[in-house]
Amino acid sequence: MEIPTKYNPVESEDKWYKYWMDKGFFHSVPDEREPYTIVIPPPNVTGVLHMGHMLNNTIQDVLVRRARLQGKNVCWVPGTDHASIATEAKVVNKLKQEGIAKADITRDEFMKHAWEWKEKHGGIILEQLKKLGASCDWERTAFTMDESLYESVIDVFIDLYKKDKIYRGIRMVNWDPSAQTAVSDEEVIYKELQSKLYYLRYKIEGSEDEYVTIATTRPETILGDSAVCVNPNDERFTHLKGKRCIVPLVNRSIPIIQDEYVDMEFGTGALKITPAHDIHDYEIGDKHNLETIDIFNDNGTMSEAAQLYVGKDRFDVRDLIIPDLEAAGNMVKIEDYVNKVGFSERTDAVIEPKLSMQWFMKMKELAQPALEHVMNDDIQLHPAKFKNTYRHWMENVKDWCISRQLWWGQRIPVFYLPEGGYVVAKTAEEAVIEAKAKTGKEYKAEDMRQDEDVLDTWFSSWLWPISVFDGIRNPENEEIKYYYPTNDLVSGPDILFFWIARMVMSGYEYRGEKPFSNVYLTGIVRDAQRRKMSKSLGNSPDPLDLIAKYGADGVRVGMLLCSPAGGDLLFDENLPEQGRNFTTKIWNAFRLVKGWEIADIDQPESARIATEVFHARINSTMEQLDEQFKQYRISEALMTVYTLFRDEFSSWYLEMVKPAYQQPIDKKTFDSTVALFEKLMQLLHPFMPFLTEEIYHLLADRSEEDSIMVSVMPKPEAYDSALLEKFEQVKEVIVAVRNIRKQKNIAFKDALAMNYKLEEGTYDASFDSVIAKMCNLSEISVAEGDMAGAMSFIVKAVEYFIPLGDLVDVEEELKKMEEELKYTKGFLTSVQKKMSNERFVNNAPAKVVEMEKKKMADAEAKIKVLEDRIASMK
Repeated sequence: MEIPTKYNPVESEDKWYKYWMDKGFFHSVPDEREPYTIVIPPPNVTGVLHMGHMLNNTIQDVLVRRARLQGKNVCWVPGTDHASIATEAKVVNKLKQEGIAKADITRDEFMKHAWEWKEKHGGIILEQLKKLGASCDWERTAFTMDESLYESVIDVFIDLYKKDKIYRGIRMVNWDPSAQTAVSDEEVIYKELQSKLYYLRYKIEGSEDEYVTIATTRPETILGDSAVCVNPNDERFTHLKGKRCIVPLVNRSIPIIQDEYVDMEFGTGALKITPAHDIHDYEIGDKHNLETIDIFNDNGTMSEAAQLYVGKDRFDVRDLIIPDLEAAGNMVKIEDYVNKVGFSERTDAVIEPKLSMQWFMKMKELAQPALEHVMNDDIQLHPAKFKNTYRHWMENVKDWCISRQLWWGQRIPVFYLPEGGYVVAKTAEEAVIEAKAKTGKEYKAEDMRQDEDVLDTWFSSWLWPISVFDGIRNPENEEIKYYYPTNDLVSGPDILFFWIARMVMSGYEYRGEKPFSNVYLTGIVRDAQRRKMSKSLGNSPDPLDLIAKYGADGVRVGMLLCSPAGGDLLFDENLPEQGRNFTTKIWNAFRLVKGWEIADIDQPESARIATEVFHARINSTMEQLDEQFKQYRISEALMTVYTLFRDEFSSWYLEMVKPAYQQPIDKKTFDSTVALFEKLMQLLHPFMPFLTEEIYHLLADRSEEDSIMVSVMPKPEAYDSALLEKFEQVKEVIVAVRNIRKQKNIAFKDALAMNYKLEEGTYDASFDSVIAKMCNLSEISVAEGDMAGAMSFIVKAVEYFIPLGDLVDVEEELKKMEEELKYTKGFLTSVQKKMSNERFVNNAPAKVVEMEKKKMADAEAKIKVLEDRIASMK
């Protein structure tokens, strides 16, 4: 078969992905093998592939492909999240374009539109992941609104309610006026803004010209003021105790109260209290039994209770109220002020603190085992630095607001009775039975009014590792018992609390064990200016465009080369280009090997040694890779196998075994080279699935079922580490000879001789055949006499000479050796200093101390050789 000059990624990717799918290699069913399970962090059903997805899913694919090669039964479950807020916003917008308002249609009609939208647009991202090479078990694709997952969520709500872990109450919540729903504390992003601080004066009731001045960043909220509060220790306001003041513009009389909560240093020391629109004001209002005046409608416009500016947007009112306050004589001054403002993570609307009747979940008890098992490393976070962040959140966890004022999602299974009160049940029919048991009265299903709200999207995804295997509804089924707990989770640190911590909670609550053993936390993909990549900034390339340009393997390698766990990836197009260049290098090496003519001739000694050395090298590297994967140093693991192929195999091994121009290669060396190439492809396969499958099938005749992805990963065998150490010295000799050729402009075709001299010990000639071939040396022999007219270099304690006659500049050689002597003496001093430090010698590992001793001995030997050589040349 003729091998194309260039590798065609597009052709290869389509061909092999279809082949893997047709053969069912991604699908898993429980069997006698050790399972390896990963659940995908479900992307929003509204989503399209971005750079963060690319990084996250490449890492997952590396882990699952490696596990397959290790003979494990791999199950990588894909799926999407129904994303209540984002999806509902998309559907409402679509209806708006069709001239339909959400308020004008029934819930059932809206849900029909939502499901139609999901079927048309949902799942795009999963199809895009296939282009990346993601080897998910697509037959298991789950969606958080699938019947089994939906029912699991409802069952959990009912169960937790019965355990007294879910309750209903009026609380101050984070209100998103754009989505018109409550959002959790974790879904509020705080941004530092350049704002204004407005100083307003409130007239003291019953006085002619006495005022109390307050400072606020939100003058529009004065319409909801119920009191002015001062610190009882603040002598400036002692005379105001028990008095009342008048709210500007609305002329409402409110009390002046005292509370130590007030910071005497902030603003004027007097604080306006608006219990309906600030969490701290709410707490003070509750304590002092103040009136609560809700001046905002759900959409952020002013309500009837505001009395003024009714129906206008809150930010428009801020602009309108300033001139009115100035005209009324209540504006004292305005100052520039920097403050932090909460924004909705979902819609980017400014969050409005709002009193609202919501459903909450008690978190403290659930958080205890989730904290304990991360702190004791039953569940390991990689990198471990995130443990402190995790602990801080879990130790300060607040009750979770789980209700959302939306239609798209799992509807809260609560039914209200005609006379008031409610029951919790799966269906209206079950609610009738529950209601009768509770009140003793007879009801019909149509008497029951179900709660209009849905559950927070995270309330479904926190069950993901259990619900995808139906472990809530059927806790003893074969699949949950086989696949759970899962092995690894790959996610971003930004959802450590939203999702990861909550999955740990649900795991211990519903399975009595951890949901996964390891959490690999990726960094954030940023541009060269360290800005987070986003569509709005226009700094995020389309991942599919990158794949089309550089190939999936090139993009995967480029992204992983510099993305350590927890460390941000500074993306530059040079990275996938480097990945593509590596692809080209592998392909060219493969073509070189397959282009050799094979003959039934004896194996040269140099080829025998080269094969032995590379066998040792690949086994040493496999040990290193095992350790790197164990520690989730995946970027390092790629670099290890990258340099193994690029440097050790391509630059050294192939050069050592390559036959002379137009000469054949012996069969033994060729077969060994092909076997080594196959091993290298297996090591590279998790990172570069398409290219490695292509080459695997071209290296040998394969059956239809014989795919690299289900082949058996070679295990490290015993190897001679001393051999590798010696070969490193051989490399130094070869590089030194090549440098002499370069310096003196001596062509490789011109053979050279090499002599050696050593003060003690015996010369190891076992690598001479390799050195002779790689340097084109006619002879390697013992040096005799003073070797005048030769260039020299030193490796360890051996001095080597290349006789060049008149080509040698003695003065230049002396200068070079004196510089080398000076450097070596400095190096020796630094090692001696380290070895004279008792603390270092006593505390460092024995292996490290031994290495330092060896460095010292080598330096001392080299100094002696250099000094002798310099003396002989003067």
